[in-house]
Amino acid sequence: MIVACLDLEGVLVPEVWINVAERTGIAELRRTTRDEPDYDKLMRGRIEILDSHGLGIREISEVIAGLEPLEGAREFLDWLRERYQLIVLSDTFYDFAKPLMQKLDFPTLFCHDLEIDAGGRIRGYRLRMPDQKRESVRALRRICFRTIAAGDSYNDTSMLAEADAGILFRPPQNVVDEFPQFPVTHSYEELREAFLAAAQDLSP
Repeated sequence: MIVACLDLEGVLVPEVWINVAERTGIAELRRTTRDEPDYDKLMRGRIEILDSHGLGIREISEVIAGLEPLEGAREFLDWLRERYQLIVLSDTFYDFAKPLMQKLDFPTLFCHDLEIDAGGRIRGYRLRMPDQKRESVRALRRICFRTIAAGDSYNDTSMLAEADAGILFRPPQNVVDEFPQFPVTHSYEELREAFLAAAQDLSP
């Protein structure tokens, strides 16, 4: 049995922080894991920026409520579900993700938690575990599942490397240049073909 392991933002839904940046006019919030490989540095910077502008979970939730899945994402997930087991492995937060998961018919999601005070300010975050995407794939392989993973950013590359097959989906050029070992896809049709090719290679 093959488990498909997908990143969320940039693969199935828009980048949350880019949309927050556009809504608030705070350009520094446009920086994502496509730009910064150090996730802790990225998140601590985001929290400091939010705090300095007096923004909290309410403002971010308002942005998220207006987001829709990427065009073709739901159909792609339906196609995957017919053929494989499916887990979304994301470095987002459960506090953000529920409205997006509802629009994707609630796939299984592994992600993290925010620390939010009584006034709605974001004070910190709690990782489910360090490098949880790679560790999740490693655990699936340990219990004898084959894995095909797809993502777009620096924080996906350890997951792609750990999987039996890893695929980049609409990555920035800097990630392509640094990780040439992974095939690159630019559409859901190409991603379907890459999954089928990987599954064929994994057939006994």
